[in-house]
Amino acid sequence: MSRHGGHYEPALADYLRSQGVPFVGVDEARRSIFHGAKIKSFDFLVYPPNGRTWLVDVKGRKFPYASNGARRYWENWVTQADLDGLRQWEAVFGSGFEGLFVFAYQLSGDPARWPTLSIHPFEGQHYAFYGIHQATYRQHCRQRSERWKTVSLPTPLFRQLAVPIARHLEPA
Repeated sequence: MSRHGGHYEPALADYLRSQGVPFVGVDEARRSIFHGAKIKSFDFLVYPPNGRTWLVDVKGRKFPYASNGARRYWENWVTQADLDGLRQWEAVFGSGFEGLFVFAYQLSGDPARWPTLSIHPFEGQHYAFYGIHQATYRQHCRQRSERWKTVSLPTPLFRQLAVPIARHLEPA
């Protein structure tokens, strides 16, 4: 399940299992059905109880993120290829499928500053999962870096639009 040596995807998979939510991990090496496609891959097909299947792209981030001695919270950048890829996969799969960015935050530091009461322990670490639909993200994002081709949401807006994944799993 661990791809590229990451721990964020296995942590989300463990969370989904713990909630009884069916999902399928996407193995990039076995995407032969889309042979030749130049679309950035996503990580999971998730079947929540509300009926629409999610095409999930996991974005692992540290919470807080330390850089140059400063601590930053709610990092939420994605690449333009991430954004375009989820939109293209929605078109490939058709109606009933929805692209969802899941920001998997690996929590550290003071638990009083952690983002949610819905914390998931996994392999000695703690995680919080926040989801935002790609269309919503696309509508509100702004360029972060032209050089790196990244976009992001301002932190207050991200906190308003992204919700704990548990809320996305509630029946409609």
